[in-house]
Amino acid sequence: MSFSITVEERDVAFLDDDKNILNTLERENIESHFHCRDGFCGACRCRLKKGTVEYKQFPLAFIGDNEILTCCSYPTSDIIIEIDIYA
Repeated sequence: MSFSITVEERDVAFLDDDKNILNTLERENIESHFHCRDGFCGACRCRLKKGTVEYKQFPLAFIGDNEILTCCSYPTSDIIIEIDIYA
């Protein structure tokens, strides 16, 4: 099943081959911070404005309310996220 990710007023499809949200953003050339790609550093943190995600392995980096780590999460519904590339 494919879910839609809305970011920067763009709708992109999450594909099973993407494995995580960060891979979808990269495939679509949407700029996003990242470092470790394993949920340790928190550099890919963004705001989840709508929808739900899951983690194959829960991240060790702190995530606040309405925040997700794109490197290790995948959508379980259509989602809307906000990336602050200047943070």
